[in-house]
Amino acid sequence: MASSNIRPNLLVADKDGNIFDHPDLLMVCRRGNELALPKPDELMPLPEGSDLFLLPGRLAVGLDPETGEAEALEEYAVAAFAAPAHTLTAHPAYLTQDDAPTLPLFAYGAVGFANGKFYVCAKKVDQDVRQVFTGISCKKIENNAHQLMKRYPDNRLMQHIMGNCVLKYSCPAARNLALGRFEAPLPTSRTCNARCIGCISQQDEDSEICSTPQSRLTFTPTAKEVAEVMTHHFGNVKEKPIYSFGQGCEGEPLTEAPLLEEAISLFRAQGGKGTVNLNTNASMPDKIAHLCDAGLSSIRVSLNSAREEVYNRYYRPKGFTFADVRQSIVEAKSRGKWVSLNLLFFPGITDSEPEIEALTALVADTKVDFIQLRNLNIDPEMYMELLEGIEFGPSTGFSFYRKRIKKACPWVEFGYFNPFVGD
Repeated sequence: MASSNIRPNLLVADKDGNIFDHPDLLMVCRRGNELALPKPDELMPLPEGSDLFLLPGRLAVGLDPETGEAEALEEYAVAAFAAPAHTLTAHPAYLTQDDAPTLPLFAYGAVGFANGKFYVCAKKVDQDVRQVFTGISCKKIENNAHQLMKRYPDNRLMQHIMGNCVLKYSCPAARNLALGRFEAPLPTSRTCNARCIGCISQQDEDSEICSTPQSRLTFTPTAKEVAEVMTHHFGNVKEKPIYSFGQGCEGEPLTEAPLLEEAISLFRAQGGKGTVNLNTNASMPDKIAHLCDAGLSSIRVSLNSAREEVYNRYYRPKGFTFADVRQSIVEAKSRGKWVSLNLLFFPGITDSEPEIEALTALVADTKVDFIQLRNLNIDPEMYMELLEGIEFGPSTGFSFYRKRIKKACPWVEFGYFNPFVGD
């Protein structure tokens, strides 16, 4: 819940990583290129499951309430990575030193300290608990993973999901498959037809980003292997099972569209029920149409912007255009399928006036059903440099942003996770 009367102190970190609050300076946040105090309605206690980061090479900036001046310190800035189901509404303010390294691919939220608690600029946008593991021991999850590896020794996909995604990366979706609940991940593709700046599984050799949070899939599973994982999940989830192609450890699943089509058909032919979802860049409208006809239930289209120039600078598409993305939405909607946008929210950019106008036009024209307000995982300054020269204007703020979209498109809903939409 937002806290309207809180004025958090600035958080800083020393060179040893010790975090403490500054006794005299207030927390300052950043939206795009704007520095300001947090908005009254956007501060909330740091959610359980969040993390705090020291930002190397970035000096903390706070506000002196007596002089009204911003002040840069010798200590490092601190940021928060908010737990799933929360969207960040502002980045921390800091002064970047010349030798500062590029930040890893995480989302960096403005965070401060008041009344014995950490407060972050964020909003909870989904009440779903599918990535909450409170009360579930890591040992239980690990044991389940090992049991599934023994149960399906010849299924390379199950081996990958349990051995890498669960035991190595602690992927929440993979852990849910191990627990027999919610949404099962179905990675299938080793390749991609885009070169996203913030790709979390593979970077160009000359990229400024030195490492990725995950490693890409090293094999292509068979349709039988995929269908077997789906059937296993169907047998373990008592209600509302979801199966999702397009995971962080793979490329673009549409590059393996015939495989997906065969796997979905196999699963459905065996009596498989539930929501079969595709997380995608939506680059191939004809493939989307075939998958919908084969039994796909929903698609989630990844976007950082509905403006083509902004989209292209981040996604760097190879062999497709933003018009193809839009047509894929049309193809899915014309077949009665549920369409979500995986909107990569970046405070100060996504909630600017030109971005709001473009997004509402896309949603209104195509009748998108749902907007997942995900955080864009990237070094904030890297993204601002990427978009240099494009006009955005001032930030409207996260709350007003949602109100504007809802007023223009009253049917659209907001959330964070892929919803169950039936078969």
